Amino acid sequence: MHAAPGVGLAAPQVGVPLRIAVIEDPAPVPEEVRLARGRVPQPFRVLVNPSYEPVGAGRTAFFEGCLSVPGWQAVVARHAQVRLTGADEHGRAVDELFEGWPARIVQHETDHLDGVLYLDRAELRSLSSNTAVAERWARPTPDEAARELGFELPD
Repeated sequence: MHAAPGVGLAAPQVGVPLRIAVIEDPAPVPEEVRLARGRVPQPFRVLVNPSYEPVGAGRTAFFEGCLSVPGWQAVVARHAQVRLTGADEHGRAVDELFEGWPARIVQHETDHLDGVLYLDRAELRSLSSNTAVAERWARPTPDEAARELGFELPD
């Protein structure tokens, strides 16, 4: 995860058939990006048997990538806020609200444990190489990509 670099990794991604994921995001991003995406630092965490449920109807869409599909990104609409339950690596209960980018991370990693990749939820018209995203769509939000590629973003 650190070498990629990434912000999460699920056990099945490395061939381990367990419902365990790790997350960590130092969030070294410009202020404009931090504000648009709700990206705030997350400490290293181990999540055992995590599951999430949406809190409210709010959804946000941003370009998202995955260590299982290196070199590519696509716009994915996800719940803006989720309640995550499960346990930590010591067996202590986890019951927390996540919002913004941290909510995206826990949804992405928990989805892996259910056999779902971000591409299963993505606006496939937006699928772009990392180079194309950096050169063409590198904005705090995917509004321009949605307009030019002809897809809808959640309100």
